[in-house]
Amino acid sequence: MRVFDGRGREFVGAIERVSKSIVEIRLLRSHDAAPERRVKVTLVQAVLKGDKVDDVVRDAVMMGVTSIVPLVSARTEVSLSTLQRGRRRERWQRIAVVSAKQCGRAVVPAIEEPCDVAGLCDRLRAETSGCAVVFVEPSAAAAALPGQDEAGFHDHGSGSSATIIIGPEGGWSAEEIAAFAAVAKPITLPGPTLRADAMAIVALSVLFSRWGEL
Repeated sequence: MRVFDGRGREFVGAIERVSKSIVEIRLLRSHDAAPERRVKVTLVQAVLKGDKVDDVVRDAVMMGVTSIVPLVSARTEVSLSTLQRGRRRERWQRIAVVSAKQCGRAVVPAIEEPCDVAGLCDRLRAETSGCAVVFVEPSAAAAALPGQDEAGFHDHGSGSSATIIIGPEGGWSAEEIAAFAAVAKPITLPGPTLRADAMAIVALSVLFSRWGEL
């Protein structure tokens, strides 16, 4: 059987003993793990209604993100304190482990502490490398940030890391778009309006393709 440590190492092993709570495995040799993406992507996902973030986490791990940050925005129907009390972060981390197993990754992305928009902007201002992009609706981008679109984003994939920010069902407020303008590049995707829970996998597919990762 093959086992992995969640940090990029994979091994061939044999089960030595099984009990109700413990499985002992003897490691026989190392095994080449599936290669990771060249661009290390942090996905920032605004918390969605119900259990929709479960699917976002599963798909984002499958796509190869390095970490996931749950975000509370003005139009998110949950508060930071509610997220902490509900232990959703622990649930999403378990989903990340299962998804990594299913897709053959030897790395389990970290589910980071939830934050709000102000905290995220502070974090992005403090970072000295990588790029950040925020996906916005075309009408919102035209109203709040005239002239901004996805053109020219291809060059942003030349670095080693990137932060991708996806909003909630109700979209960003004008104040949030203005705040993001100082720390991230706003881009839009052509075509029909996508569901909030589908946006992450579509955005990651587009960007990884542009960066030559697909």
